[in-house]
Amino acid sequence: MGERNSQARGQGAARLRAAVPPRAEDPAIDQFARHLRAERNASDHTLAGYLSDIRQFCAQLWGADAVPPFPWKSPDRFSARRFLASFQKAGLAPATARRKMSSLRSFFRFLVREGMVKDNPFSGLQQPKARRRLPRVLSRGEVVRLIEAPARLREEARTKREGKGEGRFADYAALRDTAILELFYSTGMRIAELCGLTDARLDLLSGTALVRGKGKKERFCPIGRPAAQALQAALDARDGLLAERGAGRAPALFVNKNGGPLTPRSVERSLKKYLAAAQLDPATTPHVMRHSFATHMLDAGADLRSVQELLGHASLSTTQIYTHVSVERLKDEYGKAHPRA
Repeated sequence: MGERNSQARGQGAARLRAAVPPRAEDPAIDQFARHLRAERNASDHTLAGYLSDIRQFCAQLWGADAVPPFPWKSPDRFSARRFLASFQKAGLAPATARRKMSSLRSFFRFLVREGMVKDNPFSGLQQPKARRRLPRVLSRGEVVRLIEAPARLREEARTKREGKGEGRFADYAALRDTAILELFYSTGMRIAELCGLTDARLDLLSGTALVRGKGKKERFCPIGRPAAQALQAALDARDGLLAERGAGRAPALFVNKNGGPLTPRSVERSLKKYLAAAQLDPATTPHVMRHSFATHMLDAGADLRSVQELLGHASLSTTQIYTHVSVERLKDEYGKAHPRA
């Protein structure tokens, strides 16, 4: 049943994406995009999400072939409700519907502020209730197995024949991926934050990394000793490899086979291989390491405010979800151990 629901949501999302017209140069949308960049310091990812949601609304209201500028005074409360109903019909998750409603509400709030429209049709409209789902978390033993997987796979591969250059890079890749997994678990940083790191943002002497997070906000992340040691080994191997090729300065902390920076997609692909080697759930994502970092910190008695700062959460309520994870884990242990649980 869960798999069928997931497929239905995927098909529904695909239908909605297919209905989105090509990027339109609507003056109001362009002005809103400039507002998001200049005043709200929105990232490219956030901006793309807002614009995609607005264009879906345009496609539904005026058709995929409509030509801008659009008559923004015409949408009413009925238009907004119909937009919400389309999410339910497409089988989208409530969280996705809430995000799209939030995008349109913000857009029309901006139009009202700029005097382009009189009313916000999305104001006061009840959003779908989000289903509460606790984050997936690895146990400490599972984390260790995952971190050890790159070195173990590389050791097994040494028995196979390989060219000199390929073997040198494979040695580096194993050290690099170990360092990546250590860094995920040591800092709780997001995958985009990790891929954006450069040598200048890393200080192994003080054991910190300067991370640029959502909204281009920066924060310092402490790095534990095992992660620092893994990073140093990976950087030494990277510099030796690039020097051998006659390449210049590394463009990022972690590089690919061609010497370019790693992308989030590359990290995700590598993770799948290590999950299989560690016999862990293949659906585990890099973000699960972030969840595990936060949950294990709170389990060990860390202050909630400190974990909030380490994760780069703007609101403490976002961090509080991990307290529920810790409580659920305690309840599980209680149920297993107490004779009258």
